[in-house]
Amino acid sequence: MNDCLPCVEINPATPARASVIWLHGLGADGHDFEAIVPQLQLAVPVRYVFPHAPHRPVTINGGYVMRAWYDILSSDLSRGEDGAGVLESEQQLRALIAREEARGIAAECIVLAGFSQGGAIALHTGLRYPERLAGIIALSTYLPLAGQAPAAAHAANRATPIFMAHGDEDTVIVRPHALISKQRLETMGHEVEWHDYPMAHSVCHEEVGDIRKFLARILGEHQD
Repeated sequence: MNDCLPCVEINPATPARASVIWLHGLGADGHDFEAIVPQLQLAVPVRYVFPHAPHRPVTINGGYVMRAWYDILSSDLSRGEDGAGVLESEQQLRALIAREEARGIAAECIVLAGFSQGGAIALHTGLRYPERLAGIIALSTYLPLAGQAPAAAHAANRATPIFMAHGDEDTVIVRPHALISKQRLETMGHEVEWHDYPMAHSVCHEEVGDIRKFLARILGEHQD
Protein backbone atom coordinates (compact mmCIF):
# COMPACT_ATOMS: atom_id res chain seq x y z
CA MET A 1 0.00 0.00 0.00
CA ASN A 2 1.69 3.16 -1.24
CA ASP A 3 -0.57 5.62 0.59
CA CYS A 4 0.73 4.73 4.06
CA LEU A 5 2.63 7.15 6.25
CA PRO A 6 6.44 6.92 6.10
CA CYS A 7 7.73 4.67 8.87
CA VAL A 8 10.83 3.44 10.61
CA GLU A 9 10.77 -0.37 10.57
CA ILE A 10 12.74 -2.87 12.60
CA ASN A 11 12.39 -6.42 11.32
CA PRO A 12 13.34 -9.64 13.14
CA ALA A 13 16.05 -11.98 11.89
CA THR A 14 13.41 -14.54 10.92
CA PRO A 15 10.06 -13.85 9.22
CA ALA A 16 7.78 -11.74 11.41
CA ARG A 17 4.83 -13.52 13.02
CA ALA A 18 3.50 -10.46 14.82
CA SER A 19 3.67 -6.69 14.43
CA VAL A 20 3.70 -3.77 16.84
CA ILE A 21 2.69 -0.43 15.35
CA TRP A 22 4.00 2.23 17.74
CA LEU A 23 2.97 5.89 17.50
CA HIS A 24 5.18 8.65 18.92
CA GLY A 25 4.10 11.71 20.87
CA LEU A 26 3.65 15.36 19.89
CA GLY A 27 6.68 16.89 18.20
CA ALA A 28 8.69 13.65 18.07
CA ASP A 29 8.99 11.26 15.11
CA GLY A 30 9.15 7.57 14.32
CA HIS A 31 12.72 7.29 15.61
CA ASP A 32 11.63 8.19 19.14
CA PHE A 33 11.06 4.62 20.36
CA GLU A 34 13.56 2.74 18.18
CA ALA A 35 15.90 2.22 21.13
CA ILE A 36 13.24 0.35 23.08
CA VAL A 37 13.21 -2.65 20.71
CA PRO A 38 16.44 -4.35 21.94
CA GLN A 39 15.11 -4.10 25.50
CA LEU A 40 11.98 -6.11 24.71
CA GLN A 41 13.65 -9.38 23.61
CA LEU A 42 10.53 -11.35 22.77
CA ALA A 43 10.64 -15.00 21.74
CA VAL A 44 8.15 -14.48 18.91
CA PRO A 45 9.66 -12.69 15.87
CA VAL A 46 8.06 -9.24 15.80
CA ARG A 47 8.15 -6.45 13.23
CA TYR A 48 8.13 -3.00 14.85
CA VAL A 49 6.60 -0.21 12.80
CA PHE A 50 7.16 3.38 13.94
CA PRO A 51 5.25 5.81 11.70
CA HIS A 52 6.05 9.51 11.38
CA ALA A 53 3.03 11.70 12.11
CA PRO A 54 2.22 14.39 9.51
CA HIS A 55 3.33 17.97 10.10
CA ARG A 56 0.54 20.31 11.22
CA PRO A 57 0.18 23.57 13.16
CA VAL A 58 -0.46 23.04 16.87
CA THR A 59 -2.64 25.69 18.45
CA ILE A 60 -1.37 25.32 22.01
CA ASN A 61 2.17 25.90 20.72
CA GLY A 62 1.26 29.15 19.00
CA GLY A 63 0.47 27.49 15.69
CA TYR A 64 4.01 26.15 15.34
CA VAL A 65 4.16 23.41 12.71
CA MET A 66 5.39 20.07 14.05
CA ARG A 67 4.69 16.38 13.76
CA ALA A 68 1.34 15.77 15.45
CA TRP A 69 -1.44 13.22 15.22
CA TYR A 70 -4.01 15.97 15.82
CA ASP A 71 -4.17 19.57 16.97
CA ILE A 72 -4.15 20.46 20.67
CA LEU A 73 -6.48 23.40 21.17
CA SER A 74 -6.16 23.87 24.94
CA SER A 75 -4.26 22.64 27.97
CA ASP A 76 -7.64 21.33 29.13
CA LEU A 77 -7.72 18.21 26.97
CA SER A 78 -11.41 17.63 27.59
CA ARG A 79 -12.37 20.84 25.79
CA GLY A 80 -12.31 21.69 22.11
CA GLU A 81 -10.88 18.45 20.79
CA ASP A 82 -9.68 18.25 17.18
CA GLY A 83 -12.09 15.52 16.14
CA ALA A 84 -11.22 15.81 12.45
CA GLY A 85 -7.53 15.33 13.21
CA VAL A 86 -8.20 12.31 15.42
CA LEU A 87 -10.34 10.69 12.73
CA GLU A 88 -7.73 11.40 10.05
CA SER A 89 -5.04 9.73 12.15
CA GLU A 90 -7.36 6.79 12.80
CA GLN A 91 -7.61 6.22 9.06
CA GLN A 92 -3.84 6.47 8.68
CA LEU A 93 -3.35 3.89 11.42
CA ARG A 94 -5.96 1.63 9.84
CA ALA A 95 -3.97 1.79 6.60
CA LEU A 96 -0.86 0.62 8.44
CA ILE A 97 -2.80 -2.26 10.01
CA ALA A 98 -4.07 -3.23 6.56
CA ARG A 99 -0.52 -3.18 5.22
CA GLU A 100 0.63 -5.55 7.95
CA GLU A 101 -2.27 -7.86 7.15
CA ALA A 102 -1.31 -7.73 3.46
CA ARG A 103 2.20 -8.80 4.50
CA GLY A 104 0.80 -11.88 6.20
CA ILE A 105 0.30 -10.75 9.80
CA ALA A 106 -3.21 -11.50 11.04
CA ALA A 107 -5.02 -8.75 12.93
CA GLU A 108 -4.98 -10.91 16.08
CA CYS A 109 -1.16 -10.73 15.95
CA ILE A 110 -1.00 -6.92 15.64
CA VAL A 111 -0.48 -4.68 18.66
CA LEU A 112 -1.25 -0.95 18.60
CA ALA A 113 1.00 1.07 20.88
CA GLY A 114 1.65 4.73 21.47
CA PHE A 115 2.91 7.43 23.78
CA SER A 116 0.91 10.56 24.67
CA GLN A 117 -0.86 11.69 21.46
CA GLY A 118 0.21 8.44 19.82
CA GLY A 119 -1.30 6.46 22.68
CA ALA A 120 -4.54 8.38 22.30
CA ILE A 121 -4.76 7.37 18.63
CA ALA A 122 -3.85 3.76 19.48
CA LEU A 123 -6.69 3.62 22.01
CA HIS A 124 -9.18 5.40 19.78
CA THR A 125 -8.45 3.20 16.76
CA GLY A 126 -8.10 -0.08 18.65
CA LEU A 127 -11.54 0.24 20.22
CA ARG A 128 -13.14 0.85 16.83
CA TYR A 129 -11.22 -1.65 14.70
CA PRO A 130 -13.57 -4.30 13.21
CA GLU A 131 -11.15 -7.22 13.62
CA ARG A 132 -9.75 -8.57 16.89
CA LEU A 133 -6.30 -7.15 17.63
CA ALA A 134 -3.66 -8.70 19.90
CA GLY A 135 -3.57 -5.76 22.30
CA ILE A 136 -3.32 -2.02 22.89
CA ILE A 137 -0.51 -0.24 24.75
CA ALA A 138 -1.37 3.32 25.85
CA LEU A 139 1.46 5.18 27.58
CA SER A 140 1.05 8.51 29.39
CA THR A 141 -2.18 9.20 27.55
CA TYR A 142 -5.97 9.34 27.61
CA LEU A 143 -9.00 8.37 25.53
CA PRO A 144 -9.87 11.10 23.00
CA LEU A 145 -13.44 11.76 21.84
CA ALA A 146 -14.45 9.76 24.90
CA GLY A 147 -18.12 10.68 24.66
CA GLN A 148 -18.36 8.98 21.27
CA ALA A 149 -16.47 5.84 22.28
CA PRO A 150 -19.31 3.69 23.69
CA ALA A 151 -21.37 3.98 20.50
CA ALA A 152 -18.38 3.74 18.15
CA ALA A 153 -16.53 0.84 19.76
CA HIS A 154 -16.60 -2.46 17.86
CA ALA A 155 -17.49 -5.70 19.62
CA ALA A 156 -14.51 -7.41 17.96
CA ASN A 157 -12.15 -5.68 20.40
CA ARG A 158 -14.29 -5.72 23.53
CA ALA A 159 -11.98 -8.29 25.15
CA THR A 160 -8.69 -7.06 23.67
CA PRO A 161 -6.07 -6.58 26.43
CA ILE A 162 -5.27 -2.94 27.17
CA PHE A 163 -2.07 -1.83 28.92
CA MET A 164 -2.14 1.72 30.35
CA ALA A 165 0.82 3.29 32.13
CA HIS A 166 1.27 6.75 33.62
CA GLY A 167 3.70 8.80 35.65
CA ASP A 168 2.38 10.17 38.91
CA GLU A 169 4.44 13.34 38.33
CA ASP A 170 3.09 13.95 34.81
CA THR A 171 2.12 17.61 34.30
CA VAL A 172 1.44 17.33 30.55
CA ILE A 173 -1.38 14.79 30.81
CA VAL A 174 -2.18 14.69 34.49
CA ARG A 175 -2.76 11.32 36.11
CA PRO A 176 -6.41 12.04 37.11
CA HIS A 177 -7.30 12.66 33.46
CA ALA A 178 -5.76 9.33 32.47
CA LEU A 179 -7.60 7.58 35.31
CA ILE A 180 -10.91 8.97 34.06
CA SER A 181 -10.14 7.34 30.70
CA LYS A 182 -9.32 4.06 32.44
CA GLN A 183 -12.63 4.19 34.28
CA ARG A 184 -14.51 4.97 31.05
CA LEU A 185 -12.93 1.96 29.39
CA GLU A 186 -13.85 -0.29 32.30
CA THR A 187 -17.42 1.04 32.24
CA MET A 188 -17.52 0.05 28.57
CA GLY A 189 -16.54 -3.50 29.56
CA HIS A 190 -12.82 -3.38 28.75
CA GLU A 191 -10.24 -4.89 31.07
CA VAL A 192 -7.36 -2.46 31.65
CA GLU A 193 -3.96 -3.40 33.06
CA TRP A 194 -2.92 -0.17 34.82
CA HIS A 195 0.60 0.77 35.94
CA ASP A 196 1.85 3.82 37.89
CA TYR A 197 5.48 4.94 37.92
CA PRO A 198 7.35 7.70 39.81
CA MET A 199 8.09 9.77 36.71
CA ALA A 200 6.94 12.76 34.68
CA HIS A 201 5.71 12.66 31.05
CA SER A 202 8.21 10.03 29.98
CA VAL A 203 9.06 6.33 29.95
CA CYS A 204 11.11 4.53 32.59
CA HIS A 205 13.09 1.28 32.74
CA GLU A 206 10.56 -0.48 34.96
CA GLU A 207 7.80 0.43 32.52
CA VAL A 208 9.72 -1.10 29.60
CA GLY A 209 9.99 -4.33 31.59
CA ASP A 210 6.25 -4.36 32.19
CA ILE A 211 5.60 -3.71 28.49
CA ARG A 212 7.83 -6.67 27.62
CA LYS A 213 5.87 -8.93 29.97
CA PHE A 214 2.58 -7.72 28.50
CA LEU A 215 3.74 -8.33 24.92
CA ALA A 216 5.14 -11.75 25.81
CA ARG A 217 1.82 -12.72 27.33
CA ILE A 218 -0.51 -11.49 24.58
CA LEU A 219 1.68 -12.77 21.75
CA GLY A 220 2.71 -15.98 23.49
CA GLU A 221 -0.07 -18.06 21.97
CA HIS A 222 1.36 -17.33 18.52
CA GLN A 223 4.91 -18.51 19.28
CA ASP A 224 4.36 -22.18 18.41
